[in-house]
Amino acid sequence: MITSATSPLPRQILTTLLPHLRVAAAYAQTIQARIVEQPEKGHEDGIFATALTDADLSIQTFVEVLLLGYFPRLRFYGEEQGDSCNTKYFRATDFGEQGDYLVTLDPIDGTRCYADGHRNYQIILNVLNPDAVEASLIIQPAENRYYYGIRGEGAYWGVLSDPLEDCRPLKINPHNNRIYLGGGAGHFAAQISNPYQAYDVYKSYSSEIQMPAPVNILSSDYAGAILGRAHLLDGVAISFLAQEAGCIVTTHEGHPPLPLNTCQNYRLPGLLIAPTKAVHHDLCQIVQACDL
Repeated sequence: MITSATSPLPRQILTTLLPHLRVAAAYAQTIQARIVEQPEKGHEDGIFATALTDADLSIQTFVEVLLLGYFPRLRFYGEEQGDSCNTKYFRATDFGEQGDYLVTLDPIDGTRCYADGHRNYQIILNVLNPDAVEASLIIQPAENRYYYGIRGEGAYWGVLSDPLEDCRPLKINPHNNRIYLGGGAGHFAAQISNPYQAYDVYKSYSSEIQMPAPVNILSSDYAGAILGRAHLLDGVAISFLAQEAGCIVTTHEGHPPLPLNTCQNYRLPGLLIAPTKAVHHDLCQIVQACDL
């Protein structure tokens, strides 16, 4: 058991937690068909943020127990901390000094999709420094797949049984012209025209028909993305892995993303994700045209 007062390395955190997160993934799959929704959360982000299930609460509790047992000195923020009995046992839920990592968890990213029986849900865990992401892990239980990245070491993917060292480099080569709009970016749809097609997650979601999720940016199902804001739990993780895989990630103005500790309510301002310079230029043009 790790009991050192100093912060463990990001890779060490992922390596330690991955076997347990495989169990959490199997649990999420097992109960999905029988899931009973808890009372919905009041939230300004609509149906995606209001959905809450037993899986969200149970997986967060599971990961909290793991962190407090293995890495009791780490800071931690989980999406369901308001309903957690463990929040008070963590040293902090926000950023500290550089090297004093904040671990974040979205126990079921895409809870609405999960509750509606779709396969496109994820477990997302991040290791964050005040300036930037140090490591991210995105597990897709229904797809038997996961992605991970370590800052400056690239992004990788593998099947759930793969250890980190056996994963393959992540390559993003979009096979369509669909632009993902999320985090309140739906108003940019009016400025998107040929050769691109807009996909506004809030308008296009269907409880009957599964559509690509934001994480499908990593599986080349989108030509690019415009995020109105990027939550530290999910949007920042997807952006980080895309960047580590070679994509261009900037603010709407074309600048490098702001330091994470400048976020408000665990959200950064809007981001652009583009696999090429040409697409990034077009996304900047779309955003600027809308602002004008």
